[in-house]
Amino acid sequence: MLIDTHTHLDFPDFKNEVHEVLGRAGENDVGRIINVGVDFESSKKSVDLARKYPEIFAAVGVHPHSANDLDIETKQRLFTLAAHPKVVAVGEIGLDYYYLKRSSQFSKYPTREKQIFCFEQMLDLSIELRKPVIIHCREAESDIYAILKSYQKDIRGVLHCFSGDNEFAKKILELGMAISFTGNITFGRDSSREVLIESIPLGAMMIETDCPYLAPEPYRGKRNEPAFVVRVAEEIARIKKVSLTEVERTTTKKAMTLFGLN
Repeated sequence: MLIDTHTHLDFPDFKNEVHEVLGRAGENDVGRIINVGVDFESSKKSVDLARKYPEIFAAVGVHPHSANDLDIETKQRLFTLAAHPKVVAVGEIGLDYYYLKRSSQFSKYPTREKQIFCFEQMLDLSIELRKPVIIHCREAESDIYAILKSYQKDIRGVLHCFSGDNEFAKKILELGMAISFTGNITFGRDSSREVLIESIPLGAMMIETDCPYLAPEPYRGKRNEPAFVVRVAEEIARIKKVSLTEVERTTTKKAMTLFGLN
């Protein structure tokens, strides 16, 4: 069984199609799916999906894009929402400095300070809930590492859709965090990426689609979905020169353990 550890099936891209999408996932041996919130409303929808479908589990949290919307009430509502037994993580949380470094058209985008405040509030929430975290990091490696190091004794979790280099990966692994890969590892042959994947122990890895984004080859450019996560597993198997069965067994065990799945 494969586990897609990061999806957004509540997004409009899947409107009225979730049942069919899950059917195709099952046909490709994807037996568990974690649907990840990006704000309160999407977190609520994730929990609703988890209530409805036995193979779906939920994560709740506030993404850095929505950091301006975090207040005491939202944090409390997330805490209450997380009481549902199928909520297995706090996420998607983290830092994203991509837009801060670009055009002034993004002037209303959350500042570095707002994002850090939101991230730390979500880490505090994960400690209160005793649940792992699912972390988004885009062009913010230095701050992500410094903050995670300060919380090292109290949190566990995963850097999702990992895009960092070998040095950053090593630091993250030293903190005891896991690393998850998406369909973008299938986008052409990249020697530096292959060296990165070769260097990370298989036991520290998980796989995901981040659907509807980042559909792997040969589906690139189309809407991504959980059935395609097998392509991520196949690419890891190719790079690490192990069997697909080994990748499936090891990444599934890691996800089951980290998120307490049954």
